[in-house]
Amino acid sequence: MRARDTWVLLATIVGSSLVFIDGSVVALALPEIQREFHTSAGNVAWIVELYTLVLGSLMLLGGALADRYGRKRIFILGAALFACSSIGCAFAWSIPSMLVARTIQGLGGMLLAPASLAILGDHFSGDARGRAIAAWSAFSALTSTLGPALGGALIDTFGWRSVFWITVPLAALVVVSSLRHVSESRNPDAPRELDLLGALLGTLGLGGITFALIVASSSGWRNPSVDAAAAGGVALLGLFLVRERRARAPLVPPAIFSSRTFGAINLATLFLYGALGGLFYELPFAMIQAHHYTALQTAFATLPMPLALVVLSRAGAMLARRFGPRLVLTIGPSVVAAGFALLALLEPRQGYVVGFLPGLLGVGLGMGITVAPLTTTMIGAADAGDVGIASGINNAVSRIAGLLAIAALTVLLAALYDRSMNRSLDALHATAHQRLAAAAQSDRLGGAHFSDPAIARASIHAFESGFRGVAFACALLAALAAAVDALGIDEAKLR
Repeated sequence: MRARDTWVLLATIVGSSLVFIDGSVVALALPEIQREFHTSAGNVAWIVELYTLVLGSLMLLGGALADRYGRKRIFILGAALFACSSIGCAFAWSIPSMLVARTIQGLGGMLLAPASLAILGDHFSGDARGRAIAAWSAFSALTSTLGPALGGALIDTFGWRSVFWITVPLAALVVVSSLRHVSESRNPDAPRELDLLGALLGTLGLGGITFALIVASSSGWRNPSVDAAAAGGVALLGLFLVRERRARAPLVPPAIFSSRTFGAINLATLFLYGALGGLFYELPFAMIQAHHYTALQTAFATLPMPLALVVLSRAGAMLARRFGPRLVLTIGPSVVAAGFALLALLEPRQGYVVGFLPGLLGVGLGMGITVAPLTTTMIGAADAGDVGIASGINNAVSRIAGLLAIAALTVLLAALYDRSMNRSLDALHATAHQRLAAAAQSDRLGGAHFSDPAIARASIHAFESGFRGVAFACALLAALAAAVDALGIDEAKLR
């Protein structure tokens, strides 16, 4: 590989890693943020959800901007914006100030992510593209692995604010290497106008549904604001679909989904990354609040999953070339589903090696043989001139999947928590005062504190019960991804 190729690969890996690292590191910091700001699980969820909402819903706009106005230019702008907003997060003094900074951070991410893969797809071709994507997947996972480990150490030593400084030097590296080594590229046939109305409708629609799910997790479905937000979100998404069919320059060109394989890959991405996003949002809470791991211990405890992904990423690409992507993309998500099922079935109180490690290894093994073939197949199913928008769509689907899964699975977790807690209170013959105290803290889930040891144990048991239900739901989603890949991929039409 030429030196310039290496620098291009490095810039795209680090650029995409900025977005990936943020999700995993911030998840480690959430329990401490919840304690410092004395807030509910729903408010803490918005720290992840608002970022993901902006990132996912506007990812298509980011892909369109990259194709129209230059992938290098948009890539560098995204890195700079991401770094500045990370500094804002580090200095946040309240939940609202944090949410403002996280919104800006999402804007930076929606420029970075699609431009990163589009630059890679444009710079490399043929077998070199497959090898580059495999390396991109592996090293992006490696940096995402090292990030949480460093973040856990920083949280335990300096507090949660320190984790937001991780991205600043990485962003500087992206900017410098891109300026010196990345060539500008764009789609010359892309229309100059942008579908800003479509972007707004999509963002507001997803925001309404997300708001409804998060509020429902603490106040139930009989809240009028939940019904209004859910109905409004669905209506706005309907208008978004109508808009995209009629717009002269839609964010989602209808023709791009004429490929059955492209549609199947994105539906499988929705299920698979929804499962990953939902479970790995809840996992740090389970390990830190229910099983008393430190942030650093949690970071190292989850290392087997991304390490397995790194080790097997190149193997996944090789298997796809030898046996075809359909077989590999059927087996991979099936193994992921088995890993999630193990996390639900095994008993964490018997120790890490028995309770967590087998499931994490299963998820890592499955993702290791899935990620590179999935990305390569997605790019191969799109026309060469649509690489940027195809990448934007796939990135948007993965982020939206996490957005909706976190919100929906938090509702499931809260419902299972309440059911288990009520049963325990009945068994303990709890007084009216104890029941009121439990109800007052129900929205904190695993972060609730009780002076009565028996009720405190009941709360932890209730949270564990909810987490098991989430893991089972994630196993079902991963199994659906495998089924979609098996039925939907047409290998004969891949370029």
